[in-house]
Amino acid sequence: MFTRSQEECVADFYTPYLLVELTSHSNLIVQNAFNLTMNPNDDYSELASCTSCCVKEDKSNYWTAVVYFKHNNGTYIRVPQKPNFEVGNTTGGFTVYYISGYPPFQHTYAFARGFRMMVGTPTLRAEKKRSLDDVSSYASTFRCWDFEEQNDPQYPYIGTNRHPPGMSPNDTVGFPSRYCPNGVRSTIIFPSCWDGASLDTKDHKSHMTYPEGPVDPIFGIIWNNGSCPATHPVKVPTVQYQVVWDTSPFKDMWPTDGRQPLVLSNGDPTGFGQHADYVFGWEGSSLQTAMDNCKDQKGDPQLCSDYLTILTDDEMNQCKKEVEIDEVVEGEYIAALPGCNPEQAGPGPATAVTGCTAVSTTISRGAGTTTTRYTQTRVGSVQPTSTYPAPTSTVTHVA
Repeated sequence: MFTRSQEECVADFYTPYLLVELTSHSNLIVQNAFNLTMNPNDDYSELASCTSCCVKEDKSNYWTAVVYFKHNNGTYIRVPQKPNFEVGNTTGGFTVYYISGYPPFQHTYAFARGFRMMVGTPTLRAEKKRSLDDVSSYASTFRCWDFEEQNDPQYPYIGTNRHPPGMSPNDTVGFPSRYCPNGVRSTIIFPSCWDGASLDTKDHKSHMTYPEGPVDPIFGIIWNNGSCPATHPVKVPTVQYQVVWDTSPFKDMWPTDGRQPLVLSNGDPTGFGQHADYVFGWEGSSLQTAMDNCKDQKGDPQLCSDYLTILTDDEMNQCKKEVEIDEVVEGEYIAALPGCNPEQAGPGPATAVTGCTAVSTTISRGAGTTTTRYTQTRVGSVQPTSTYPAPTSTVTHVA
């Protein structure tokens, strides 16, 4: 296993080739080769002019939904990120883990050129109950950092944080129901069994599945030792995203009536519709080399420096993506979520908004040709401010 801290190359953006049930929404994007179509015939290791990952050879594209804070008057502001634990001083903060097969004799094959996948359902608004017999039910969780002992020498390996993703008492499938003084960490774990034939599918999911269960009640699914099913026999790396959303600036504004104020950028106030996407872009055979040789369990990229080029924080933070469409999405309160994404709390699936007037266009989809819409929602490379005053204007908002 090795982990790579990444800065946000662009943060709040368009949705390219994915499902079209909802209007496109803002996303947190890593890598500067990201574009509006994400053409499956492109080689993103060649298109990228730099990498915001700590591994120079990695030009893959990663993106997931952005989290907003909803003020009591109905306006929204983007929740800033902060670096994950023990990953350095990266801008923004987005951590990706590549985990090889477990136990060690389970061979792991690198993704093929042109491979892409998606996990999660953006339209989902009903809780999917976790069951040890259902590996996929542990794929997306939120952890409430509810302690502040950052000066403790054992921090963050104390209390509820010592548990693997999905296995802590502080882990929930949806947003935490309380204020979390040290932030909310979103963990998304992709399936790691491939059918061996399809680089992508129409739903961006069915060519992949999770190893067979049950889920280990101690280690969760990141160290799942189940075999890949006959339908998806090829073991590929387990890709895990982690984003820590810094809720501390909103401490004095947190609702006292029990309302949960966090909202995903696709209009999801539950967190059940959390989702993420991955497009492979490693140079040459570098990922296979890493899978074959980097066997440490600490997730320290420096331990793989004999096989990969490890960048400094400053080198990562210099990688940016130019703006293509301007829209205010962070640093100030906005009347509505970017794009046409009104809140839909469910429990039924969310539906697309008709008559959307947001800046958009039609593009090609990854598998086959279908039209969809995107909204670019980022201005420059400005990072979120660390403190947010309450808005001075009152906006009537209908959820």
